[in-house]
Amino acid sequence: MIYQHLLDKTEKIAVIGQGYVGLPIALAFAKHTSVIGYDISQEKIEKLRQNEDPSGEIPSEDFEGRDIHFSYNLEELREATCFIMAVPTPIDQSNIPNLKPLLSATRTVAQVIKPGDYIIYESTVYPGCTEEDCIPILEEVSGLTFNDDFKVGYSPERINPGDKKHTLASIIKVVAAGCPESLEEVAKLYEMVVEAGIHRASSIRVAEAAKIIENTQRDLNIALMNELSIIFQKMNINTYEVLEAAGTKWNFLKFTPGLVGGHCIGVDPFYLTYKASRLGHNPELILSGRSINDSMGRHVATNTLKMILKNGKSMANLKVLVMGTTFKENVRDIRNSKVVDIVREFREFNVEVDVVDPMADSDELEREYGFALSPQVRPPYDAIVVAVNHQPYVDLNERYFASISRDKGVLVDVKGIFRGKIKQMGYWSL
Repeated sequence: MIYQHLLDKTEKIAVIGQGYVGLPIALAFAKHTSVIGYDISQEKIEKLRQNEDPSGEIPSEDFEGRDIHFSYNLEELREATCFIMAVPTPIDQSNIPNLKPLLSATRTVAQVIKPGDYIIYESTVYPGCTEEDCIPILEEVSGLTFNDDFKVGYSPERINPGDKKHTLASIIKVVAAGCPESLEEVAKLYEMVVEAGIHRASSIRVAEAAKIIENTQRDLNIALMNELSIIFQKMNINTYEVLEAAGTKWNFLKFTPGLVGGHCIGVDPFYLTYKASRLGHNPELILSGRSINDSMGRHVATNTLKMILKNGKSMANLKVLVMGTTFKENVRDIRNSKVVDIVREFREFNVEVDVVDPMADSDELEREYGFALSPQVRPPYDAIVVAVNHQPYVDLNERYFASISRDKGVLVDVKGIFRGKIKQMGYWSL
């Protein structure tokens, strides 16, 4: 049994992909068994060998005392008998699933697997992807047969960047596999590192679907809040006051409006809608929610400009400060950040924009989105947009915002963290 061999350290686990998902998994298993942390990025591997997490999520002390070897060498993967696939599954510019990283990683692993090995996928995919797209590649490249020679499992990741409470160990892990025997082996494997318990799904497709709807549900609920925010603005009602009042009912779901970016909520629903469309169903509700959420960056920028113009200013020589560029607070991750839409919309109107962020990497922003961070705040500004609630921003007050604003300055507080605290400046939130 593979579980016992891994526990005895006579065999090794290889975790493919050392990003936000793969690295925590690799380090967790390295407490109990021997692990190869594999990534195709030599630069990333060199940092990991120095106990440095490029994402800034994991402190250096969490690397200590772990039985792990970081590698970009394909040949070293031959030492493993269990492979956990934790590579990104993004979408392209047309919102079509981009499986290239996943399928490339699958081909890599297929070159080194041998009879008796296990391959477990954690990457988010549409239902059917593991069996229809990945397993055929494993069979073709390796020359081995699924279930007879090698086993396949699926256990969708639930890593939440920046969240120190809901960790790998504290969240129930969904597992599935290609046969009853391998299901039990996969379940026992994750019991090594997950204290909250294991949920055994009836099939790989069920587990894939469960992951997809976790984030689709959140996306739709946030879309509802965003649409309500647009409606209540026209009624001159504060959305957060409405939500507080409604939230006194025991079964009211406490979602709030906001920008929906990142690699999960803003991406995963498109995997489901893609598969639904391929099966002849038009997923109108899900796509409608996606459309609303994807429009909110432009909505924020447009309303900021309207407030400035209402104060009697012209569009000429306007200067705006955008605070925060990451997809959520207190993380470095800029993937699919909707703050970018705010910046781009301002620039469409020839507004001068300064962008600051204590977490993001300026060079990465330049490469991904075509703009860099400002070295420092350069007042005065006609408007300030607090787009991301990084902790240093939460501690600011109106005196600070007024000190870097022109006369009749405007504060746009996307998440409403300064509601009730701004008395002199113009103020707006979703």
